[in-house]
Amino acid sequence: MSLSQVEAADTALEHPEEASAGLTRDAFRRLRRNPLAIVGASLITVFVLVALFAPLLAPYDPVASDLTDIRPGQFPGPSREHLLGLDEQGRDELSRLIYGARYSLLIGVVSTAMGATVGLLLGLLAGAFGGWVDSLVMRAMDVMLAVPGLLLAIGVAALLGRSITSIMIAVAVVNVPVFARLLRSSMLVQGRSDYVLSTRSLGVKRRKIVLGHVLPNSLAPVIVQATLVLATAIVEAAGLAYLGLGSEDPRIPEWGRMLAVTNAYLSSEPLLALWPGLAIVLSVLGFYLLGEALREALDPKLRR
Repeated sequence: MSLSQVEAADTALEHPEEASAGLTRDAFRRLRRNPLAIVGASLITVFVLVALFAPLLAPYDPVASDLTDIRPGQFPGPSREHLLGLDEQGRDELSRLIYGARYSLLIGVVSTAMGATVGLLLGLLAGAFGGWVDSLVMRAMDVMLAVPGLLLAIGVAALLGRSITSIMIAVAVVNVPVFARLLRSSMLVQGRSDYVLSTRSLGVKRRKIVLGHVLPNSLAPVIVQATLVLATAIVEAAGLAYLGLGSEDPRIPEWGRMLAVTNAYLSSEPLLALWPGLAIVLSVLGFYLLGEALREALDPKLRR
């Protein structure tokens, strides 16, 4: 190893924030120039704003019902008073769709955060200590991955009972091995890098190398994966609610539950299934596009 490489490693130890600042600015610059990132971020921003300002945007109370114009199997369609029509209980479909953004995004974000927190802790233990700790953690993750994700989520949700919290925990459990294996593999790759070997030659303690260099440099793929997992979490949460494992309160305007209710009316009122389905597709598309753009911006192999 040359003297310049040793000095560079020493400088990175003293000022780790300066070493990553250039890469961060470069990635952000590429994101701003990526049309997919712009479209994805725009879709996400729209849904987040709708969720935050739902009381101001919703024209009616999402749980208030009026059965005056409801007939068996037939509901009033779009009109000037109700832009998206009424559901089977005489509730405004647009208002329920707007409030549904709150529940669907909340479930996706919280479940992803829970799964990422537990998964990253396990991945950090496996990647930092290795040996029997690595084997124990990875074999446990292999057991979880051996069970199909949807089946595992259904089992956990059914075990915990019908509630939004149960759906969050069920989706989080499915995503734990994804984050654990990703961080562990990324840390193993970083652990064999030249800059780690140089810092070890300088006598730096292992704890400082892992927490100050290996872990921060291993988080880029995890951030990308979190964005993609958030997209799948919304779909999984909607699927669990569709199967009847969501909240016991039928008044909660969750997109998956709204889809489940419309099963009996698809032939006569297909629009009732179109609106929540379209909301799920667009929100998932936004997170997916942003995740792919982040992957291209942060992965050196994909830089043009």
